[in-house]
Amino acid sequence: MTDSGRLRSAASPEIRRMLLERRDPPRAAWKTELDRITHVDLAHVVMLAERRIVGARTASTLLAAITDLRERDYGPLESVPAPRGLYLAYESHLIETLGDETGGVLQTGRSRNDLGVTCLQLALREPYRRLSEELAELGRVLLERAHEHREVLMPAYTHFQAAVPVTYGHYLLGLAQTFERDARALAQAGELLERCPLGAGSIGGTTVPINPGRTAELLGFGEPVRNSVDAIATRDTALRLLSAAVVLGVTLDRAALDLLMWSSAEFGLVTIPDGLVGSSSMMPQKRNAFVLEHVQGKSAAALGGLTAAAASMRGTPFTNSIAVGTEAMTHVMPALDATIDAVKILRLTYDGARPVPRAMADRATAGLTHATGTAEWLVRRGVPFRRAHHQVGEAALAVVEGRAGSLGAALDAHGHTPAGESAQLRPEAVWSAAEFGGGPGPASFRRCHELLTPRWDGHRARLAKETARWLDAEERLRDAVALVHGRTRNTTRAAGPESEEDFHDEH
Repeated sequence: MTDSGRLRSAASPEIRRMLLERRDPPRAAWKTELDRITHVDLAHVVMLAERRIVGARTASTLLAAITDLRERDYGPLESVPAPRGLYLAYESHLIETLGDETGGVLQTGRSRNDLGVTCLQLALREPYRRLSEELAELGRVLLERAHEHREVLMPAYTHFQAAVPVTYGHYLLGLAQTFERDARALAQAGELLERCPLGAGSIGGTTVPINPGRTAELLGFGEPVRNSVDAIATRDTALRLLSAAVVLGVTLDRAALDLLMWSSAEFGLVTIPDGLVGSSSMMPQKRNAFVLEHVQGKSAAALGGLTAAAASMRGTPFTNSIAVGTEAMTHVMPALDATIDAVKILRLTYDGARPVPRAMADRATAGLTHATGTAEWLVRRGVPFRRAHHQVGEAALAVVEGRAGSLGAALDAHGHTPAGESAQLRPEAVWSAAEFGGGPGPASFRRCHELLTPRWDGHRARLAKETARWLDAEERLRDAVALVHGRTRNTTRAAGPESEEDFHDEH
């Protein structure tokens, strides 16, 4: 393919080296790319044969050659020059091996443009599936641990200060609810993976009477793209997956920071098992929860990837563009892979982390986290909230300065409590009574937990259904390839040279 008919020479050696030719280490990367290309080719050739655009024997020969290359792990292509990229090197090999009349029809009704974006759609399935699975596992762990620790008192923090009494289970349930929205956003972005761009050609479709719906079906897509410009010009599937990963990454980072702080000696609220911490090469006493720092770093990759991809796309015309289809897409897979790792690490850490109940309770008490509940106790006895707020604030100052042993004692001393009553509340009583506004009280916790459990179950069921449909499509494609082979062999034995026309008539 050094001579395209219009161009008489290949790209310059430097351009080929930088942009087109395989680089070390090439094997895994170009094999994966060829797996997707040839997978699409099998579906395309089957469709061409079914539509009688390509003769049955030609289609059968092509399918056999493509299948043989796949079975031989593309060994014959390792030494093939790629002056204009991997696909054209592969197509040139088929032409040289099978002849122009057979190998030269592979690209009928198709362009590298629609082939490339279709391969991208197929490639995005795997990180989407893995990220969805890991996120669903994180949700499962958080729900289980939340239920286990639903009565373990701890202080909720605002502005890095102990604020109000909650439970560790309530905190975990809050993470489970936030991550469930991330799972929904990821699923919504994943809906775009249902669109099959194959058939859009270079950008204007084709005059060849292809059946895009059939190739979409054989490749496991839900539908073909209805507009060729939309199919070729956009890569919004990748951008939307990255966008979902960016928002997810923010929560991953914040959840990791909480565990980093709470597991430190200064807090001592949570312990993390040995398998998730490291020591120091110099300081033998160290016990570093370094894996959580990896969560913080990896969860930022999607933000960098989205920024780089979107920046590459800006300032390009709404058509086929190397900046959009190639350069921008180089940032997508690494960013999604890093996000997958971050989710998995956080899931392992929260699964293994254990609260230290006494330390949590002591901090909740020493931090006077029951102060707001005490003010609300006064409100329920007829004291306006702002006055109650001021009175409890004075009582808190008395406790901090050592002039009173408790908030209730300070309030009693100043005559702020009704006759015959005392506001000797404890954090335990406050959290268990916080049944309103989504608080940590038992009934409120149960309502939230019972709502989230089927939602997370639904995510797992949806993903299982999607994955099964992709696997079913692979089986249908194998059957369709085998049918083309079988029809050709049978009609050739029965009718000789005219069997190809008989095949067409049968269809």
